[in-house]
Amino acid sequence: MAKTTAKVATLPLDEILAGDCIERMNALPEASVDLIFADPPYNLQLKGELHRPDNSRVDAVDDHWDQFASFQVYDRFTHAWLAAARRILKPHGAIWVIGSYHNIFRLGTALQDQGFWMLNDVVWRKTNPMPNFRGKRLTNAHETLIWASKSENSKYTFNYEAMKALNEGTQMRSDWTLPICTGHERLKDANGDKAHPTQKPESLLHRVLLATTNPGDVVLDPFFGTGTTGAVAKMLGRHFIGIEREEEYREIAAQRIARVRRIEASALEVTGSKRAEPRVPFGTLVERGMLRPGENLYSTGSRHTAKIRADGTLVDAQDAVKGSIHQVGAKLEGAPSCNGWTYWHFQREGKLIPIDMLRQQIRDEMN
Repeated sequence: MAKTTAKVATLPLDEILAGDCIERMNALPEASVDLIFADPPYNLQLKGELHRPDNSRVDAVDDHWDQFASFQVYDRFTHAWLAAARRILKPHGAIWVIGSYHNIFRLGTALQDQGFWMLNDVVWRKTNPMPNFRGKRLTNAHETLIWASKSENSKYTFNYEAMKALNEGTQMRSDWTLPICTGHERLKDANGDKAHPTQKPESLLHRVLLATTNPGDVVLDPFFGTGTTGAVAKMLGRHFIGIEREEEYREIAAQRIARVRRIEASALEVTGSKRAEPRVPFGTLVERGMLRPGENLYSTGSRHTAKIRADGTLVDAQDAVKGSIHQVGAKLEGAPSCNGWTYWHFQREGKLIPIDMLRQQIRDEMN
């Protein structure tokens, strides 16, 4: 019997694909992409031209790709491209979609209908929004991003410590204050006009990709436009796949990405997540003689002491509270919980040293 070999589809890494995003995604291998960033048409439903008080025309989003006959048509389109996107996501992959008040609520419903699991919505607050020229509504100063995993059980990527470091040691919040594209970042066409009406700033994509991907991951953008996702992905050592119908946008994106220099590998390393590090029980420190049964531990500020027992538990000085390093710390502080690794210290040469330093020594040996 003759042997047959199945043809394995390969990913078009770091390429811009021409054509319809649904058809192009359906042609890609199933479960092959780590992250999708989607900036779909907003369906703004603009009626007539918009002018400034000086009667000059506003360059608004009135392109043919943003025009749909009805909400029903837009919803069918949304469900179709999201179904294609979900098929190519890896089991632990995730998606970001961005929109305005015109479409973000419909996108959110469609995501849940498709089986995606909501993780966060992020408000991108624009520091320099376009004013409301007609004076009939509030100035629209933000857009909304939805971050969702492929399923409730997906082990999605989130570089928590990196985001905290980016935010000067404070947890990254879900409201991001960033400027829209202006100046040298705003791409222009041959006539000197905006190349794309909804070009996103690189700072926004930098934050998204740094937070939810790792070097070498594959990021797909089904509405590639002028290539912000690809430019930032290349810079950060990620692979990209772009899909774009409009030839003009593809050409601009290709030229833009060709100019981007990839960051050297050593600079791509980010602060790792402590949750991803190997688990080390406190008892391991006792077993290995790094701390001894009967030795005292001291709380932060030395307000409380506790004695180490042979099984790795602690007992307080009054012999009234017994338990793990976390349980005893919480009880003595009257708190619902306590991180015993940072709370307790041991004494060496007259100095108090956090027991977490000993845990880190063991972790270093494991790597």
